[in-house]
Amino acid sequence: MDRNFEQTHGALLDMNILLWKNFHGVPKSRLFQQRMLCLYNNSHGFEEDEIKKKLQQFMGGSVNLSKEDDGIGVLTLNNPRFMNAFTGTMMIELQERITELEDWKDGKGLIIRGAENTFCSGSDLNAVRALSTSQDGMNMCMFMQNNLTRLMRLPLITAALVQGKALGGGAELTTACDFRLMTPESEIRFVHKQMGLVPGWGGAARLIQILGSSPALKLLSGAVKLDPQNALHIGLVDSILSSSDEHESLREMHTWLKLYTTGPAEVIQAVKKVVSAGRELQLEAALRREKEIFGRVWGGPANLQALAQRTKHK
Repeated sequence: MDRNFEQTHGALLDMNILLWKNFHGVPKSRLFQQRMLCLYNNSHGFEEDEIKKKLQQFMGGSVNLSKEDDGIGVLTLNNPRFMNAFTGTMMIELQERITELEDWKDGKGLIIRGAENTFCSGSDLNAVRALSTSQDGMNMCMFMQNNLTRLMRLPLITAALVQGKALGGGAELTTACDFRLMTPESEIRFVHKQMGLVPGWGGAARLIQILGSSPALKLLSGAVKLDPQNALHIGLVDSILSSSDEHESLREMHTWLKLYTTGPAEVIQAVKKVVSAGRELQLEAALRREKEIFGRVWGGPANLQALAQRTKHK
């Protein structure tokens, strides 16, 4: 290659990277971003401060987040004494971890799992019994719908690692992920009907998007217990892992997710954003959003590097 071309191209690459960083490095209001990603605010009668004060009374467990150098994070529900059911403080910690993930510039993927080889059994019944008024119930519903909607809209490719049981709210949580994988002998079950309820964390609406209305109705009205083979057959899960061992299944899950998160973080995040737009928006709005995201990566570092290397598709 001509030396003058190399020098000119190198200078152009450096200049474009600098411009790209300056253009996309303009800080935005964190509060504004969160409001854009949420479904509910005060105008909907949502009293977030009030429900958080009440949730703080129901302590126990934790929601832990680790971030790997390859851009894949692991979010762990840690309340194994009660099958990793969400206590009030865990609901608040989930919100905090999601905020942290929204700010993870180098993030590409996220695995969601439960501690000690079970996924999640839904809500802590102590909190459910105490928050028995209609207003408290609605506020908790809106709080968790906000959380899981923000989780679904993360610019990361997310995957639920279903070990043991995913029941009720735990089953709803899996539907907020892009992918679901199960270990042998695990199960997913929407048990809400048996509690005299329907899903309240957005699980029904997301289940219909994943499966369609008729299969979703069967699962909800029948409180059907789904083993890995049946869940794979109807399209609720994407793969069945070979091991039920807690550590081995996590390693296997990590390897599986890397198939879809290899590449620069800004490109993986852009791919997730265009898919999210196509899933949630009407066609014309989704096309406009895709155009905007395309404009952000066009001429960016990954695009220019690929052009410089004359990347060929095999």
